[in-house]
Amino acid sequence: MNRRRSFLWPLLACCVAPMLAACENSATAFRQEGRNHAIMLVREQPYFWSEKIDQYIVASNLPECQRRVRIYPGTKPLMEMRVYWAGDHLWALHQGRRWYLVSTAPRCQVQDWNNEEGKEPGALLGRFVWDKAKKTPVFVEEKAAAPAQ
Repeated sequence: MNRRRSFLWPLLACCVAPMLAACENSATAFRQEGRNHAIMLVREQPYFWSEKIDQYIVASNLPECQRRVRIYPGTKPLMEMRVYWAGDHLWALHQGRRWYLVSTAPRCQVQDWNNEEGKEPGALLGRFVWDKAKKTPVFVEEKAAAPAQ
């Protein structure tokens, strides 16, 4: 009986491993002002057969606060999320038709934002995008606009 069990566990692990590999569990961060203020995009696909990917925004200002807030579910691959400067320790995130406001001071807060005008609230700082080579989301910083001549 023990010999049979010792054979079944490796076989079971070989069968389950490819299914778990199909799941996405990833996180990437946009850091501001050193490492104290950060906005992280966390994506979790609990089951390989599920098309739904749970998404969270983590607003962090260590050691004062850190908060993880569920946002609208994502797609596979990641739909680009743009990060805009919106004020002092305030950022606007735009993904598809959805907007979010994220603050890291004085308290870490994340909220939906009804941007009726659809205008960019400030300078584009960068984007959360899918890196095909790494097979994970990454934050790509926006290059500074060329100065007018």
